Amino acid sequence: MANERALSKAGYKVGTAADGEEALRAAREQLPDIILLDMLLPKLSGPEVLKALKIDPATMHIPVIVLTSLSQKNEEKLMQEGAAAYLEKSSLDLDKGSDRLAAAIETVLNRISHQKAVELRLQEIAAKKAAADSSQPWEIEVAEVESHSCTTTIPRPLSKN
Repeated sequence: MANERALSKAGYKVGTAADGEEALRAAREQLPDIILLDMLLPKLSGPEVLKALKIDPATMHIPVIVLTSLSQKNEEKLMQEGAAAYLEKSSLDLDKGSDRLAAAIETVLNRISHQKAVELRLQEIAAKKAAADSSQPWEIEVAEVESHSCTTTIPRPLSKN
């Protein structure tokens, strides 16, 4: 409830779900720009919802911010499973009208927007390079950066094996 008020006040359109099953249905139907996922949900737990979102081709690219009352001991595992960010509810001070949640969402959305722009630009460069140098075939390699989920396209000449 406090999350919804804080985000609505910040100008976001907010949808809610009462449990994990409803959250999955809503994500698949609405395809939101971002998902705030509580870890303690009835029917399907937060980690189960995160896994389901990340294996579904329709929802796998939606960034998920994990919200929890638990300590950050699970942060690394959840980030490896596809969470874009991990936030402890107590650090957000939602009951005091804090803007921290909106700022965290904005940061994640900006990072993803930047990643997409870089990826698109690299694809454009690879296409131009391939068109300009038709004597040598080019390929596009997609590399994962382990520090956080980010896909980068790297143009390079085809290796001759």
